[in-house]
Amino acid sequence: MRTLGVEITGSEAMLCLLSKENDVFDIRDIRQTRFTLANIGQDQEAMRKFHFDVSKLVEDYQIDTIAIRQRAHKGKFAGSAAGFKMEAAFQLIPNTEVHLLNATEVKEQLKRNPVPVDYADTGLRKYQEQAFTNAYVLIMRKTYGHDVEDEQA
Repeated sequence: MRTLGVEITGSEAMLCLLSKENDVFDIRDIRQTRFTLANIGQDQEAMRKFHFDVSKLVEDYQIDTIAIRQRAHKGKFAGSAAGFKMEAAFQLIPNTEVHLLNATEVKEQLKRNPVPVDYADTGLRKYQEQAFTNAYVLIMRKTYGHDVEDEQA
């Protein structure tokens, strides 16, 4: 299972590719770990280029699933319009499952299945930490499923 963890902040998407085969995690190198949406997504060509670039990356690395941290729609921590456009671009990639993870789910999954390695030892850059966490949480969710509480919500 190859999972692309995505963290969207402002007009940037930070990426981390994590795979799990035979109960062994592997952090894969990818050619680009950060994408920026030009003109904050106000230009149709910028959106098409962003979508093409991320689609090509997903295709080239044969990514099965994408894990994105869900952002609030309103309030102090609400996501920007550009962020929601980027999220939609990821969701429109053909033949790929996209999962939006809410903060509570991430916290609960990490409590049940803590990351087995210190982040500093992964070799990833600091800005990829949330993307790594998103990918890890989705893999754990797919491996062990939801709790009864999660299914009732």
